[in-house]
Amino acid sequence: MTTATPTDPDAVLARLTQVIESRMPMRGGDPEKSYVARLLAKGPDAFLKKIGEEAAEVVMAAKDAQYGGAREKLVAEMADLWFHGMVALAYYGCRAADVTAELARREGLSGLEEKALRPTQGVPS
Repeated sequence: MTTATPTDPDAVLARLTQVIESRMPMRGGDPEKSYVARLLAKGPDAFLKKIGEEAAEVVMAAKDAQYGGAREKLVAEMADLWFHGMVALAYYGCRAADVTAELARREGLSGLEEKALRPTQGVPS
């Protein structure tokens, strides 16, 4: 039997999911004491805005890294984006494990094949 290390990606995502879920206002998360509880209490507009901001910061950090900027900045900004995405997942009753399961499902498919297999929504054939 193998045990997860503190930095095992699955373990990190599972712990963070638990923390985020514990901060949900319906589970007693206090917006006065928790950033996550505050975001969730404000509703989707608050955390979706943060996701947009963080995505823009990822793009800027990537462009900087392309021209010699610190790669650590890109990693830090991506961590912020993932975090806020996980807040959104929790709000909508999903977990990071749902995302990793979807990525696992797509494993072995080319991006073009995977995209072609997606159902079209409201697009005439």
